[in-house]
Amino acid sequence: MRALALLTTVAIGSSLLTATPARGAEPGAEPEGREEPRAAEPYLVGRGIADATGEIAEIGMMGYGRIDQQAAGMHNRLHARSFVVADPETSERVLMVVVDAAMIFDSVRQEVLSRLAERYGDTYTERNVLLTATHTHAGPGGHSHHLLYNVTTLGFHDKTFDAMVDGIVESVEAAHSDLAPGSLTLTHDELADAGVNRSREAFERNPDEDKARLPEGIDPQTSLLRVEREGEPVGAINWFASHATSMSGDNRLISGDNKGYAAYRWEQERNGNNSNGGDPFVAAFAQTNPGDVSPNLDLTPPTTPEDFDRTRENGQRQYEAAARQLDATGTQLSGGVDSRIVYVDLSDVEVRPEFTGDGRTHRTCTPAVGAAMAAGSTEDGPAFPGFGEGDNPLWDAISHSVLYQASPQLEACQAPKGVFAPIGAMNRIYPWVQEKFPVQLMRVGELYLVGVPGEATVASGLRLRQTVADAVGADLDNVLVAGFSNAYFHYVTTPEEYDAQHYEGGSTLFGRWQLPALQQTAHGLATAMRDGKNVPIGDTPADLSGKQLRLQPGVLVDAPPLGRDFGDVLEPPAAEYAAGDEVSATFAGAHPSNDLRRGGTFLEVQRWNGRAWVTVADDHDWSTSFAWKRRGIAASHVTISWRTPDDAEGSYRIRYQGDAKSALGGISPFTGVTKAFDVG
Repeated sequence: MRALALLTTVAIGSSLLTATPARGAEPGAEPEGREEPRAAEPYLVGRGIADATGEIAEIGMMGYGRIDQQAAGMHNRLHARSFVVADPETSERVLMVVVDAAMIFDSVRQEVLSRLAERYGDTYTERNVLLTATHTHAGPGGHSHHLLYNVTTLGFHDKTFDAMVDGIVESVEAAHSDLAPGSLTLTHDELADAGVNRSREAFERNPDEDKARLPEGIDPQTSLLRVEREGEPVGAINWFASHATSMSGDNRLISGDNKGYAAYRWEQERNGNNSNGGDPFVAAFAQTNPGDVSPNLDLTPPTTPEDFDRTRENGQRQYEAAARQLDATGTQLSGGVDSRIVYVDLSDVEVRPEFTGDGRTHRTCTPAVGAAMAAGSTEDGPAFPGFGEGDNPLWDAISHSVLYQASPQLEACQAPKGVFAPIGAMNRIYPWVQEKFPVQLMRVGELYLVGVPGEATVASGLRLRQTVADAVGADLDNVLVAGFSNAYFHYVTTPEEYDAQHYEGGSTLFGRWQLPALQQTAHGLATAMRDGKNVPIGDTPADLSGKQLRLQPGVLVDAPPLGRDFGDVLEPPAAEYAAGDEVSATFAGAHPSNDLRRGGTFLEVQRWNGRAWVTVADDHDWSTSFAWKRRGIAASHVTISWRTPDDAEGSYRIRYQGDAKSALGGISPFTGVTKAFDVG
């Protein structure tokens, strides 16, 4: 039951796996106490996990683009999970990091690479590091260096940015220290009831060849990369295409959403008996090409509190589909480890006829937000009041009467998009969106990952995969789109889907030929990798860290309610509960941004074992929640809830750990504890 909390606690400070013997960190060197890698274990593999949770109160949440969605607590913590794979024969390696976040922005990637260079020199570089997000819509925002993504968060938030970067780097350090001989097995299965195409009319515009490969309008392939040591699984990365929007736009608690639950569920199960040491199991659930796939099977946005049940149900299905592959035969990977990356200015790419599909040369456009994007994706979240998806007469009238008169070239290039905001032109005044993006190709044996910095629809993903598979001679199933990787450019649709101008087409910033431009780029990377040639990295984006706006003030001061002290129990739990009941208690609290307690916890549920109070749950667990509410100017109420397990029995208490800021700016920790209550 305490597996994930134990796993995370051990991870922070130095490395996740300090309970295991030290292992050699460099490819080609014999790890201490180990023989040279056997043929059955052809790679050196390392795993790591760390807490990457940012601010959880009074910060805009990232994903739905709603300025009213300000965080007010936490359901469970967010994590970064890292996997290093090295070829001991060539010393080549790749690093894959899966982060519980809405997006990976270039800001985060730049800082992570800088920190890794300070620590490891040229071991981890632009070329061989892939950072990817799960796309949870229930995480804190404010960690981009581009203004469009910080509007709803009232600017840049240093604490959240640092928490994400620190968590990623610590997980990498853990994985680097954990390198040891291992084997990798790739398996595939199908999962049909965890996603539905939310833009079927646009999808149906695609050629019959595409639709035949994706008959239900979704990509049902669920792929698993299994890490084994001496025949025992010690980690896994799952790839599956479905939006992490099971938590609604009305939710105010930080959460890893459905993929976060899947990882929590699997790690909890596998690590339940790991308290005495051994190799903890690290499970990452990554995205592929979910651009037009919703987890809400009824195509209706969830409402609070039903979104918790929907999140658990969808996450459980992803977990089960991955877990049943753990013993599957699959393909035991062999061969090399390789990577390529190139930066492309997507605002001005000449796309050759062999990729456009119509025998003609075309160009991409300077970026523009479409009216359909402004309207929102109504299946996963609310649109602006009064506007629906698809035809938007008012937005079209505004864009045609004002913006297009100013830029007829943009009108022609972006057609048939109704431009809502010409953000390419706005970039000349202030950096609103990125225009130079990384496209990456990574190889581990027979597995190829196409690192795309955004949300590809299932048909777009299929075409990207086919382009790479044809170039390198790989099985299509073994070529995966790694979406939300290294930066963020919103969506990419097929040209046919773009013409429908649904939400996804309106969010394809660089015009109708954006996907063919990416196919052309991916083909160049694939042929270079196939032929053993290097690829010039291109013109990388500028460092914008010195140009950030910070509009939201920090915590000024904390004060307990009149006549109370910090940590006092304002609303105690009942004396007795039945197993399965929810317990709650409210404390005189303080603002949680004073100390994020990253690597620790704001709460503990403790059980009396006859000799001492033992922690059985904390804020990493699905069963707990931490809700914060301001009272007056400086007072805070914190309500901690715990859903008791069906087998709970005994005497329990809830412990709250907070940090208060004085008028002079000092921050002091405090603790509150309820009286004992019985469950059973």
